[in-house]
Amino acid sequence: MEQQNPFFDRDLNNFRLLFELRALSVGVVVTRCDELQAIFNRLGRGKSYGNSTTHMSKLLPRLNGGGAVVPCSRFGIRQKLYTEDFLTRK
Repeated sequence: MEQQNPFFDRDLNNFRLLFELRALSVGVVVTRCDELQAIFNRLGRGKSYGNSTTHMSKLLPRLNGGGAVVPCSRFGIRQKLYTEDFLTRK
């Protein structure tokens, strides 16, 4: 059984409530793709952004399992979008 994720569960529940109140027509979730973990690891932040945080493989089972009773678009931030900050280069 999929472990609960309080962030996505909260967001999808809020989408449902707002949809029922006719305050929104579609929910939009922007999260990271799992592949970003390699970048976080390389930057020494891997423990802060590990498996317990929000990412696409945590969201998809909820959407596919009916966790969103509202039309929902999802966008995943991919590794190829990452560029080194030119201001921190020496």
